[in-house]
Amino acid sequence: MSVETNPLIGPDKLKERSEGKQEPKWLTDLRLDALNKVESLELPKPDKTKIHNWDFTSFTQELREPKEISSLDELSSDIQQFVDEEATGNSLLIQDNGKTIFQTNAAELAEKGVVFCDFATAVKEHGDLVKKYLLTEAVSADENKLTAMHAALMEGGAFIYVPKNVNVEVPLQAVYAVSDEKAGLFNHVLIVAEDNSSVTYVENYTGYGSGASVANLVAEVYVGAGARVSFGGVDTLNEDATTYVVRRAHVERDGRIDWALGQMNDGDTVAENITYLVGDGSYADAKLVSVGKGEQKQNFTTLIKHYGKHSEGYILKHGVMTERALGIFNGISKIEKAATKAHGEQTERILMLGERARGDANPILLIDEDDVTAGHAASVGRIDPLQMFYLMSRGISRAEAERLVIHGFLEPVVSQLPVASVRKQMKTVIERKAKR
Repeated sequence: MSVETNPLIGPDKLKERSEGKQEPKWLTDLRLDALNKVESLELPKPDKTKIHNWDFTSFTQELREPKEISSLDELSSDIQQFVDEEATGNSLLIQDNGKTIFQTNAAELAEKGVVFCDFATAVKEHGDLVKKYLLTEAVSADENKLTAMHAALMEGGAFIYVPKNVNVEVPLQAVYAVSDEKAGLFNHVLIVAEDNSSVTYVENYTGYGSGASVANLVAEVYVGAGARVSFGGVDTLNEDATTYVVRRAHVERDGRIDWALGQMNDGDTVAENITYLVGDGSYADAKLVSVGKGEQKQNFTTLIKHYGKHSEGYILKHGVMTERALGIFNGISKIEKAATKAHGEQTERILMLGERARGDANPILLIDEDDVTAGHAASVGRIDPLQMFYLMSRGISRAEAERLVIHGFLEPVVSQLPVASVRKQMKTVIERKAKR
């Protein structure tokens, strides 16, 4: 399916494709409804970044059919570098070009009633659960042109379901790779953690070979009462990929979501990380690290919206922009009326290396209730010349000095990331991007 201009694909073709995959009628109808709205909806409008000239429609979903593998030894080294089999306890899903090529699940998952499978399998085997949550409270298909496009074309991704009172002890990991030229990646990840359950999920997006052209990615997380979800993500898509990624959570009473995100794509990226604290005592902690290079443009919006009483939300973001890169950090703490005793804190910091690098940090507090506490901090600046002089006076080259400064600037966030495997991956990816 080559996609050059809208409309993306005709309704007859979309219906034929959905029915060919034996998808239920409700999903076919959802796709068709979303497709019908694409033309009338506008692009999202991230603060301080104009994306109307970004190319979100030149791609194909007719991708090379990847070969399934029976052993991790058969994996391309480009994918293998992200696999942490020891950390996941063999609960691992690997997809290439949107198709599953390898999956293992720890035996105790099935014994506890935990579901961890690819999105297509979930639709066939757990359709009622998927229908209950898909594109409902956390994300809506008709929010903008790109969410509608995603709903119409979503393919690839994962489904995780954790029953009530079940604790998943080891992380579940998914690696999503894409290698075909002009590829369009439309993964959808859906996580449901029932009351008093817990789970850790780590995902990696990576491009190798020719890599992706467009990535339109959505993750929905539903955290039940008293449940806890740790969500780790490290994105390393290639320079030619234009990326729109939405990661959101809907958190009930006394539930908790921890985000640990490494936004390390090499291409232009718009990312939304939004948490709705709907229950009393709900909690969100969002941490993000980014390094920009070349001429890439990046916009990262983190929003924690408080509805519940005594809810707490924390945002911590550090980014380094090198060469001619542009990075925009938008942080928003929104406390709604009646969310008494809510508390929100946020910190955004950007370091610019190079005269032509640019960064902007925008902390925003929107408060409609009196009996709350909130605070914010932000800084944007260039490297301290005295730091560079000190390091270089010890015989260290400028390039090595800048590498050390990048690691030092990001370490306060990396060290606090709640998922150990993500901390390990982040240090490796930062090292790669720091070598200019």
